[in-house]
Amino acid sequence: ISIENVYICYDSLYFNSFSEAYDPLDPNGNITIKWDIMSWTADGYVAVVTIFNFQQYRHIQAPGWTLGWKWSKKEVIWSMMGGQTTEQGDCSRFKGNIPHCCKKDPTVVDLLPGTPYNQQIANCCKGGVLNSWVQDPATAASSFQVSVGQAGTTNKTVRVPKNFTLKAPGPGYTCGPAKIVKPSRFVTADKRRVTQALMTWNVTCTYSQFLAQKTPTCCVSLSSFYNETIVPCPQCACGCQNTSQPGSCVE
Repeated sequence: ISIENVYICYDSLYFNSFSEAYDPLDPNGNITIKWDIMSWTADGYVAVVTIFNFQQYRHIQAPGWTLGWKWSKKEVIWSMMGGQTTEQGDCSRFKGNIPHCCKKDPTVVDLLPGTPYNQQIANCCKGGVLNSWVQDPATAASSFQVSVGQAGTTNKTVRVPKNFTLKAPGPGYTCGPAKIVKPSRFVTADKRRVTQALMTWNVTCTYSQFLAQKTPTCCVSLSSFYNETIVPCPQCACGCQNTSQPGSCVE
């Protein structure tokens, strides 16, 4: 086979479809978001949301994770513990009690260490930092509590959020749709009683090195053995970013 010049844009350790999130170093690793409804309220529910880092090697480092989603109806967040939204949004239609967040697409971050105890729940307030499950299971989960209003008050009227996004802290993660699963079960401290959530759904997010770095890291030029000179990669063979700024083009 005669090969004159072949330019290959190479993104290290990624050879799958660009539309799918995949990490060849940890093909079965993922970050799972578990949403447990613990009680009903007058206009919604109280839920505990837990983020599990089931990856083998990849930690979530400072400034920590950022979790977002889009409500399916006209839900609002009345209050939170162990976490907070980055923006309150427009709550001008409310009189008296003002919700914690009225945005259709809220973004939640973890609280920092040293948060007052009356604002904490278990596994919260680590600044969004999580270790991997394999290396340290005790610090591989992060939780926050959210009180949701203007939502359903039964299993049949509640609608799961959509379009989950996760940054940890940068891009690279793709989250699937929320799937209703068997309610989580909890064992009491004395191990003599088991309780369970009223409703549970899971969201799975996977990592892709290609998504984390849109522009491939290098270009390899292959020339046939009888070619007298090695032909270099053309300028911007792997794409350019911010070409309006001098010296920013990737060759």
